[in-house]
Amino acid sequence: MTTWEYATIPLIVHSTKQILDQWGADGWELVQVVPGPGGNGLVAYLKRPSGER
Repeated sequence: MTTWEYATIPLIVHSTKQILDQWGADGWELVQVVPGPGGNGLVAYLKRPSGER
């Protein structure tokens, strides 16, 4: 059974692709993007199998 680790990161609108590409290169998969607290900015939720580095 796969176990997962999760990360929550703020996204800067003008750098979204760079940020997600960098996390993706480290094995993270984007799960969802939602509005940040108070509707400010965006927050990305990512996951990867535990132990991947």
